[in-house]
Amino acid sequence: MKRHRILLNAAFVGLLSLSAMACNSTSTSESTGEYVDDAVISSKVRADIIGDKDLKLTQIDVETYKGTVQLSGFVDTIQAKWRAGSVAGGVKGVRQVSNNLIVK
Repeated sequence: MKRHRILLNAAFVGLLSLSAMACNSTSTSESTGEYVDDAVISSKVRADIIGDKDLKLTQIDVETYKGTVQLSGFVDTIQAKWRAGSVAGGVKGVRQVSNNLIVK
């Protein structure tokens, strides 16, 4: 009975260790918390772009990974490109902006 209890406890500790490791981030993946934070940042950037009269959200795609916002798509002017980068950089939690917008 004592051996059964030891094996059961060892299995439980192993299971807890695996679940804790699944929540950690690595250089190529995000933790659950980071994923949620990035989703919030992307939503805030989109909202700020919608609120800017000089920008069109339909032209700009916003993705966030570990606090770095990537802007992609096509805009009409170079001013719109730089304005979108400025708007994205002004959002709380943004660490860096990768502005890959193309002027058409």
